[in-house]
Amino acid sequence: MWMLGPALVAGVAYLDPGNVASNMTAGARYGYLLVWVVLAGNAMAWLIQYLSAKLGIVTGQSLPEVLGTRIRNPWARRAYWLQAELVAMATDIAEVLGGAVALYLLFDIPLLLGGAITGAVSMALLAVQTRRGPRHFEFVIIGLMAIIVVGFVAGLFIAPPDPGGVFGGMVPRFDDAGSVLLAASILGATIMPHAIYAHSALARDRFGDPRTSNPPSIRTLLTVTRWDVTIAMVIAGSVNLAILLLAAANLAGVEGTDSLEGAYAAISDNLGAVIGTLFAVGLLASGLASTSVGAYAGAEIMHGLLTVRIPLLARRLVTLIPALFILGVGFDPTLALVLSQVVLSFGIPFALIPLVALTAQRRTLGEHANRRLTTVLGVVFAALLIALNAVLLWLVATGA
Repeated sequence: MWMLGPALVAGVAYLDPGNVASNMTAGARYGYLLVWVVLAGNAMAWLIQYLSAKLGIVTGQSLPEVLGTRIRNPWARRAYWLQAELVAMATDIAEVLGGAVALYLLFDIPLLLGGAITGAVSMALLAVQTRRGPRHFEFVIIGLMAIIVVGFVAGLFIAPPDPGGVFGGMVPRFDDAGSVLLAASILGATIMPHAIYAHSALARDRFGDPRTSNPPSIRTLLTVTRWDVTIAMVIAGSVNLAILLLAAANLAGVEGTDSLEGAYAAISDNLGAVIGTLFAVGLLASGLASTSVGAYAGAEIMHGLLTVRIPLLARRLVTLIPALFILGVGFDPTLALVLSQVVLSFGIPFALIPLVALTAQRRTLGEHANRRLTTVLGVVFAALLIALNAVLLWLVATGA
């Protein structure tokens, strides 16, 4: 059990405020129609996160570090870093906004102050990683994940979904352009580039470089990692599905549920103030945990690609500025969340394609390189995700 944990930390990225907004909107607008999208996204996420962890375990390097040595042209390496850094910052913005909205819902704290508080608490969480090491950081993040689970799942015990509707939603289909847009948004919010970068680094930090340290055998670590990823994805997938089902069963056709504030109000009105409060607490834990992991990923991206190591806390302070600016000028937080998912869509090919290619190479992973079926599935999943995110970008650009 002591070897479990890195996947649970990386899995927090699958429970961030962007996921909450996408799944809540999907359930409120289309009922159970897109259940299959959540399930399919979770299956894809399992393979992608396992490949990321495997790269970190076998090579003793994160994905950014491996790419930093493989991309020889300095300008190409800087261009790659820039897009990865922008993706990490977009993720950070979404997560700080989610925390700020949660504090507003719970305590009526102004959004700008709520964003500052979210940033300050996340800095405290990162201090645990810096001063106490990865294991203590994992304990804190897993504790927040437990709060997220309770906050987002509690409503289903009060108003359970229709079993027939749930099974019907497992059949792949769309209703209109809006359902395609939401499906792409769910997948875009589910499989995030920064989670791919972060997981390889988390595995490296936990188990060390097999070339210089004396960890358990790589085969043992990979076996444990498969369990770790499975547990993390079952939790993340169940919570995301619970959010969609909660909305489908209780908020279908209710006006205003396309915003976090509206969803909170509708849940409180339909299921009671206690369930509404638990939802807001879950949203706050989601923002705090995911923004800490996002800041960790951003620091690793810079270190791996530019060989520049900026202290986590300093980087957290810098990346907090865009989110506070958005809150300060009064920009709609939910719209900012949606736009941040669009930015994330640009980064998916740059993380997925190298990950699948590197883990398929024997010169990189030796005997632990992917089997042919694993590589085929990785290529298919990558192509599908890239295509769906291209559809998302096109639908947003055309206003469909």
